[in-house]
Amino acid sequence: MKIVIQLVLWVVIGVLGYLLFDAVYGEVKFNDLKVVRYQKAVDKLIDIQKGQMAYKQINGKFANNFDELVKFIDTAEFTLTERRDTLVLDEEATRRYRVDTNKEITIIDTLGYTPVRDSLYQSTDRYKTMMNVPGTDKQFEMEAGTILKSDMPIPVFEAKVSKDVLLYDQPKDYVNKEKQVLSVDGVNGAYLSVGSMTKVSTAGNWPQSYGDNDE
Repeated sequence: MKIVIQLVLWVVIGVLGYLLFDAVYGEVKFNDLKVVRYQKAVDKLIDIQKGQMAYKQINGKFANNFDELVKFIDTAEFTLTERRDTLVLDEEATRRYRVDTNKEITIIDTLGYTPVRDSLYQSTDRYKTMMNVPGTDKQFEMEAGTILKSDMPIPVFEAKVSKDVLLYDQPKDYVNKEKQVLSVDGVNGAYLSVGSMTKVSTAGNWPQSYGDNDE
């Protein structure tokens, strides 16, 4: 009888040990996969961020959708300029004081133009697929508009993807736990995102380990 009980206990211990190992190893695998998928998504969000910042630099606002943004990148050019200071005759001061008086002004010379796509994306066309969430058939959500700050309308935009989309094939308990993360080393909240529709920010919500998160 004792032998049977001992055998049962050993079986129970073995099963519990396996379950514990599987739980720990399962979370390790989840975290490794999460990092890989987040990195791919962050790379796309950084490309979106670059495109939106260029769009605003030239148009004074952010693009409302990806079709508009891609078309802009396809055709827009940055103006290359050079600033130089020079002295010129201040005619008003000269008349007032009856002596030649100079003033300093800044002259901006146009040196040429360079395509936005070449400047930001090194002559590649990866911007044409930046809206696609890697490893899925989904697209990043994106919107743009304005918010009031000191009674002034300020352009804002946001692009994001739910962690549910990025981790669609992972255990729900792991995903739900990940959506509640609050950590300086993690991606806080339920989304991986760049920009904001509620505050003036073009930053991403990922830690620096994934790449620059500010513009």
